[in-house]
Amino acid sequence: MIAVPRTVILALAGLFSAYHVLLGFVSRDQPASPVPALLAMVLYVVATTLSLWPRGPVLMPTWLAAFNLAVSIAMPLLVTSQLDPNDQNGYATWYVAAVGTLLTITSTRRRQAFAWVGVLSLVLQTVLWAGPEGLSDLGVLGSVVWVAVSHLLARALAKAGRDTRQFGLAEREAADWQAAQDAHLFERQFRLRQTSSMALPMLRRIVEQNGRLSDDERQECLYLEGAIRDEIRGRKLLNDAVRHEVMDARRRGTVVTLLDEGGIDDLDEAELSRVHYSLADAIRATRTDRLIARTVPEGSATAVTVVGLSVGGDGSASMLGEDDLDDEVDLWLEIPRVVVSRADA
Repeated sequence: MIAVPRTVILALAGLFSAYHVLLGFVSRDQPASPVPALLAMVLYVVATTLSLWPRGPVLMPTWLAAFNLAVSIAMPLLVTSQLDPNDQNGYATWYVAAVGTLLTITSTRRRQAFAWVGVLSLVLQTVLWAGPEGLSDLGVLGSVVWVAVSHLLARALAKAGRDTRQFGLAEREAADWQAAQDAHLFERQFRLRQTSSMALPMLRRIVEQNGRLSDDERQECLYLEGAIRDEIRGRKLLNDAVRHEVMDARRRGTVVTLLDEGGIDDLDEAELSRVHYSLADAIRATRTDRLIARTVPEGSATAVTVVGLSVGGDGSASMLGEDDLDDEVDLWLEIPRVVVSRADA
């Protein structure tokens, strides 16, 4: 697509408008008095300059559109007041093309209603001054066609602009969707590789022994099952240090639950590493019956909450996820999202 700079379009429109003024100035001896025609030229130059001002917005201000309409009504009255409609006035009727140009600019800048009112006033004034045949003799029909074409082009360009924005939005949404799918695929592949590396040795042992495992090996399978479950539910709570400490805690008899609900996805690598090693240290230091590590939603100063419970009674209620009045909290740790140094505090 070839884009034409706006300055080039404005320059061409300015030259075309200046041509009408030149024709009017050359034919200034034709009217009975040149003063009204010169005043019409001044009004036209002012209106055209304001309408083609490079720093103006695409949508013409209402006051400027109203001024252009007033100029387009005043110019024919000023010029024709000194002309005889029965004579061959030649270039002295320059105002017709000038009004058409000014109203075309107004229509192009999305003020079509003002442009059509101006064109209708030009048609009415011409019929009253020179009769219906003046519409073709003076070129009024050409001005009407200019405004009509500019109106259609403006609507087509506006529609093209809307379509372009919609296509751009759809493209961004498609790119976001593809990125999300790629991220999910990468996450699945990573978790599968991680699961395979953990479970493959035990699976080989099961095959080699035809499923006849010792009690210790069966218990190790349960630990591996918990580790695989961590990969699904723990996600970003895990690194190698956390995995190692969680496995050691389970072998000590601690029931460990890791829940990543997306609260630490926004942390950078340095902060995430700090959270991981803080969690690993907490798991290593505790000797509780149940350990729950859960991410905190974004917006909180805490990244991860670690709770350790000592199960009282028979522990059945706790194992079922219900509240047990005999459970005692022997660990409560909130790992901050960002560490604030003393100098910043």
